[in-house]
Amino acid sequence: MPFRLKQCLSRFRRDQRGNIAIIFGIAAIPLISAVGSAVDYSLATRMKAKLQSAADAASIAALAQKSPGFLAASVMSGNGSVTAGVTDANNVFDANMSGITGYHNLVRTSTVTKTGIKLAASVQFTAEVPVTFMKVLGFQKLTVTGISSSAASLPPYLDFYLTLDVSGSMGLASTGAEQTRLAQVNPDNYRQYPTGCAFACHFAPQNSACTNTGTQAYPTNNYCMGYAISRVSQSGYKGLLSNTTVSSTYPAGKKLSNTMADGLPNSLYAALPPVSSCPTDGTDACIQLRLDAVGYALTELFKTANDSKKVDNQFRIGLYPFIRYLYAYFPLTSSINGSPTSPGTINYAAANLATQLDTNINANLGSGGTHIGAALESINAKIGTGSGPVGDGSTPTTPQPYVFLVTDGAQNNQVKGVPNGSWSGSNRATTIDLQNTLTTVPSCETLKSRGIIVSVLYIPYEKIDPVNTSFAGNEGTYANNNIQYIPGSLKKCASPGFFYTASTPKEIEKALDAMFKHALQTAHITQ
Repeated sequence: MPFRLKQCLSRFRRDQRGNIAIIFGIAAIPLISAVGSAVDYSLATRMKAKLQSAADAASIAALAQKSPGFLAASVMSGNGSVTAGVTDANNVFDANMSGITGYHNLVRTSTVTKTGIKLAASVQFTAEVPVTFMKVLGFQKLTVTGISSSAASLPPYLDFYLTLDVSGSMGLASTGAEQTRLAQVNPDNYRQYPTGCAFACHFAPQNSACTNTGTQAYPTNNYCMGYAISRVSQSGYKGLLSNTTVSSTYPAGKKLSNTMADGLPNSLYAALPPVSSCPTDGTDACIQLRLDAVGYALTELFKTANDSKKVDNQFRIGLYPFIRYLYAYFPLTSSINGSPTSPGTINYAAANLATQLDTNINANLGSGGTHIGAALESINAKIGTGSGPVGDGSTPTTPQPYVFLVTDGAQNNQVKGVPNGSWSGSNRATTIDLQNTLTTVPSCETLKSRGIIVSVLYIPYEKIDPVNTSFAGNEGTYANNNIQYIPGSLKKCASPGFFYTASTPKEIEKALDAMFKHALQTAHITQ
């Protein structure tokens, strides 16, 4: 072989410059495939994001308040699938995907299920996204899947049995300033309490508790005047008082003219038209009593309930005052959006709660004492069948009952015949746990054992000062000594965490608002 030819062959063997092109050509196939696959995968990922967004919107919308599914589930009598919710979820999903192309064989499955007070929605999808570059590798499509799940709490159906102490001690003026105003003009029981009676002596019948020759010292036609005075204009009443010089007969100068005194109580009301309720303290039109304050706090509670309502008939409220007996003053109703000035509404009944004060003329309530235990037994009998478990609040026909006990907590087992009858029973104050001698309170345990929530508002019993030890068998001393036992007894009665205390009208309003909101929150958590 000629020498020149050998040299050419040798250089050809040593020359590697062509390898780059060969290697690139070989490597280009997987490289182009990888880039193409990334493009196809990116398109599929973006399509999945659109589908996922539609599924998220659908599952959330299906549980939205006022949505067809939410409203349908709220009135279901049991658990199970919510057809209206499924339809709504499908419609929302389809609307969100309308006009979007780039996929085939879409399958979406929606479920909306009610279980107790819980509502769950699930929207699942599967779709095929066609590919371009990946066909080189033998793929014709990419399959994308996803699921969106949402949960919500349905509005609980709650019944509130407002068990309201309307015994004589709840006729105290609502604040210290109001008590002073009443004491300055009230002639009742002057012989026992010459500093002035702050207690609104409430018995209405003549000769029932106040007599000219016995307790009064002032001529009042043998009527107690405290409650009547609290219902009329204070400047007007002071204008009726005689300017007779203070004497040993009328040492405090609270005397009405003889003509006015002889015609009581009609002569007073003819001169000064009375009010049936007293919305605020410190006004000239009246002296606010505790029951006035409680009543108007209840009207604010109704506003809170209306603002919190998510579905029709979600809340039912009833007013059940008690003295010796429990009385259905305004039974359970879902119509709680009336006006406090419109007769026939629960709002009006609440505003006028002071009309239910123990006046010794209402046989439905009885008279004379404060029979808290008996009232709780009676309210238990009104809930369901009076025995056995109660509803869980998940449906309109299975409401969760709450008992709101509003009282000063001093149990008194005394009885006075209606009207103007004799006294019987002990007037020595005690508590529902008999001054801490009972570990539990049977009437309260009966309620709680059935699943009824007992919420207690304690309006502290006012100490009697000064005490006349010769009055009613030293009743005042026993009442004062009993005060220390009251909070503990009511805490035993209340469900855990449901004990509240309030004294002033504003505190009472805030406490009742907190009790309602606590009930609503607890119902959501426990159901």
